[in-house]
Amino acid sequence: MKNIAVLLSGGVDSSVVVHLLCEQGYRPSLFYIKIGMDNVDYMDCAAEEDWEMASSVARRYGLPLQMVDLQKEYWDSVVTYTIDKVSKGLTPNPDVMCNKLIKFGCFEQRVGKDFDFTATGHYASIVHKEGKVWLGTAVDPVKDQTDFLAQIDYLQVSKLMFPLGGLMKHEVRDIAESAGLVTARRRDSQGICFLGQINYNDFIRRFLGEREGDIVEWESGKKLGTHRGHWFHTIGQRKGLGLSGGPWFIIRKDIDANTLYVSRGYDTRWQYGREFSMRDFHFITENPWEDLQETPVTFKIRHTPDFTKGTLVRNGDTYRILSETDVQGIAPGQFGVIYDEASRICIGSGEIG
Repeated sequence: MKNIAVLLSGGVDSSVVVHLLCEQGYRPSLFYIKIGMDNVDYMDCAAEEDWEMASSVARRYGLPLQMVDLQKEYWDSVVTYTIDKVSKGLTPNPDVMCNKLIKFGCFEQRVGKDFDFTATGHYASIVHKEGKVWLGTAVDPVKDQTDFLAQIDYLQVSKLMFPLGGLMKHEVRDIAESAGLVTARRRDSQGICFLGQINYNDFIRRFLGEREGDIVEWESGKKLGTHRGHWFHTIGQRKGLGLSGGPWFIIRKDIDANTLYVSRGYDTRWQYGREFSMRDFHFITENPWEDLQETPVTFKIRHTPDFTKGTLVRNGDTYRILSETDVQGIAPGQFGVIYDEASRICIGSGEIG
C-alpha cells in the first residue's frame, strides 16, 4: 500500500482528494501548510477558517492532520521574489514559485521525503510515457493549473498525485455534496496564495509606497492622467486606470520615468506581439526536441483555458516563441508555458524577458 501525504488546504478540492483516496482504500496522512503571514498586522488571512475546515475533514475520515509552518521560508523566497520583481516593473507569478519552492520544495525536504507520494487538489495529471513521468493537463480546461506547476522538476513531478485531473469542477462539487463534506459549498480562493483577503495593491503599497506618475497616450504623447506607481500596473492591463473614452490598454512602462503608456481600442498594433524570448528556460522532465532548432508547440502566457499555437525556436541556450496569432499583453516577468501540441503535455516554462 502506497504511503501518501495529502496537502489539505481547507478548500473543496483537497477535501475531495482525501475522500477519493479513502474510497480507494488508502489511509493518507494530512498536512496543512501554514504560509499566511499572521505576524504581520495588516494581513487579514483566512488561515484560521482554513485550518478549521481541514481539521473537520481530518476528523471525518479519522486521519492524522499536522500543521507545517513554512511562513519564514515563504517570506524569504516567494514574497521577496514578488516584491523584487514588481519594484523592477516586471509581472511576477508568485503562485508558480510557491509550487516550486514551498509546496513541492520545502515541504518535500521537511516532510514529503518520508512518503511515497504527495497528493494535492491541483487540476493537472500525471502522464507515463516512454518510461518517464510527464506533467499533463487536466480534463477541465478552465480549471487546469499546469501553468502554475510549470517550474517544478522531474523529481517533484515523479512523486506527485493529482486525483482531480480527470474531473470537471462541477463533478468535484457534486462528490463533495454527496459525501457531505463541510467544504462542499465553500468558495474557491481567489488571487495570490499568501494574501488571504488582502487586496493586492494594498500589499504592494505597504512595501513600495506610492509615487505619482503620468499616463501618456502612446501615439500622440498626450498626457491623459496620473497613476500612483508603475508597480501597481502591468502590460496589457485594461481596468483600473480611471480614464474615460476607452477602452485603454497599458502597452509600455518607462520604469525610470515612472510613466505608463496607453493605447485605445482593440485594434492598435501596439497592444499585441507575436514574438517573445524566455530566460532560463526550464524543462520539467526533459527536452523532447533536443535535436530540433524549431518545433511547433502550444503555449500560454497567463492563466487561461485557451492555448495559442506557435513555434519554439532555440538559439543556443536561448528560447523564444513565434506565435501564429497576435498575443495581447506580453509582459516581462510573466512565464511563457510551453505544451506539446499533440499531447498537451506541459513541457516547461521560462520567464519572459
